[in-house]
Amino acid sequence: MSLRKFFVFIFLCFTSLSLTAAEGDAPLYVGIDADFSAVAIEGGFAIKHGAEIAAEEINQSGGILGRTLKIVSLDHRGNPARGIYNLQQFSQNPDLLAVMGGVHTPVALAELPFIHEQNLLFLIPWAAGTPLIDNGYTPNNVFRVSVRDEQAGQVLISHAKKVNATRIALVLERTGWGRSNEASLTQAAKAQNINIAATHWVNWQQKSFSDEAEKIKAADVDAVILVTNAPEGAVVVNALHQSKLAALPIISHWGIASGNFAERLNILPSQLNLAILQTFHFHYQNNIKSQRLLSAYFQQHGLLAPEAIPASVGMAHAYDLIHLLAIAAEKAGVVDTDKLRAALENIDNYNGAVKLYAPAFSKNQHDALMAKDYFMTTMNDKGHLVLLEQR
Repeated sequence: MSLRKFFVFIFLCFTSLSLTAAEGDAPLYVGIDADFSAVAIEGGFAIKHGAEIAAEEINQSGGILGRTLKIVSLDHRGNPARGIYNLQQFSQNPDLLAVMGGVHTPVALAELPFIHEQNLLFLIPWAAGTPLIDNGYTPNNVFRVSVRDEQAGQVLISHAKKVNATRIALVLERTGWGRSNEASLTQAAKAQNINIAATHWVNWQQKSFSDEAEKIKAADVDAVILVTNAPEGAVVVNALHQSKLAALPIISHWGIASGNFAERLNILPSQLNLAILQTFHFHYQNNIKSQRLLSAYFQQHGLLAPEAIPASVGMAHAYDLIHLLAIAAEKAGVVDTDKLRAALENIDNYNGAVKLYAPAFSKNQHDALMAKDYFMTTMNDKGHLVLLEQR
């Protein structure tokens, strides 16, 4: 080999090693596609905070596969078309590990075709529609640490029975989430011998529910089950109050906890007989990971009562999902959706902020939380969720 060829060979080897090192040093990304400006702002920011706190912990421990994890966020504004556009932007990043969605089931449902066409890993910390997981795709790229409507229906109806309700009215938002709950609540009511005496639908941004409230009054029900987000939920509850039905048990899915529900009411929350579904509360999950999460939140946002942290359930779910993703990536050893999916399905256990996952997922089960993990809260006059028995 001539001296010239020898130096060219050395140069090429050095260049190749430099490029490999550069690729190894490049950050990995999780993209958050959530509502940061429409009807579930608190939920969107809670997801972002939980993911960022988890990423910071992971980076302090050496990152994922020796690479820094970064969280980047885009606002879908509660709009499915905007959500798909956001996924298109994320999918162009060759260092993307996964996309995390939230809060709205209708947005996530619209995104499912693109997710599977592009073979993206999709993590759900807040959206409850049963079809998000039971989506018909094989392989299924969606993993959820959140409520599952099929299971939520059982818990909401069981609470109705606990307060001696036998005739209930359903108030459901007119979306895929509302339809998912109609199916689960109807099935659960039939199983528990509770009569659904009336079903009413509410549109996003609807401003009045007075006529429907009078029909609920005429139906002579003894409880209302509410499946809406905060703005529409307040419209419904204000109308019930106007129709002198505020004393009725109002049993709510968790949607009203993702925004400024209490601020929109014409009545104090303490004057309502209100119960709200949850899966996480800092006063309920008092474990090492939840306390670490709480401490990190305090360091970033200042001290306040734990129950005053907005939409803390989304924060805890996102926190656990990012840690589960990191474990799966280390297990897979490469950034590859197929291998990451298989690794997520084969994590033996993880002790998270929400619970001990043993396991979180399997090949045939991509929902980590079930009815036994749900409980009911209520809302104090500051708009904070408190455990129902502590009201």
